[in-house]
Amino acid sequence: MDNRQAIGSWLSGPRAAAEDMGVDFGYRGQRLGLPQDGPGSVAPLGRRFGAIFVDWALCVIVVYGLITRGSANVVENWALAVFFVLSALTVGTLGFTPGKRLFRLRVVSEAGGRLGFGWALIRCVLLCLAIPALIWDRDGRGLHDRLGRAVQVRM
Repeated sequence: MDNRQAIGSWLSGPRAAAEDMGVDFGYRGQRLGLPQDGPGSVAPLGRRFGAIFVDWALCVIVVYGLITRGSANVVENWALAVFFVLSALTVGTLGFTPGKRLFRLRVVSEAGGRLGFGWALIRCVLLCLAIPALIWDRDGRGLHDRLGRAVQVRM
């Protein structure tokens, strides 16, 4: 292996380097028994980011208009609290937030059924910490989803 190949594998990441050596990881969600594409498959990252952006914007608008009455000093703290309540209640009961519904996503348990309210609550606490949401496994699930025994799928 020359220096260009070593630098290329370093820039591409460990998964690309392992795939170049012949390791087959399969598709995202295969280990969970999910289809490769279509309804029920693992949600793509772009849709998940779009959904959380819509949910956050909705929370900021609600907080700015109803709770802080235009005071921008404490909007972020209140918005996080409203985001937690919105996520816990809607994911725990319906399986999706308004943003996820807009982007046609749903949160289900690893077994494929509805996510229980307790697991949804754990997932939302970890999501509000933000760091677990930035750590992903090879199925594209954040640490908050893994510990909450959840997976986000397409509708």
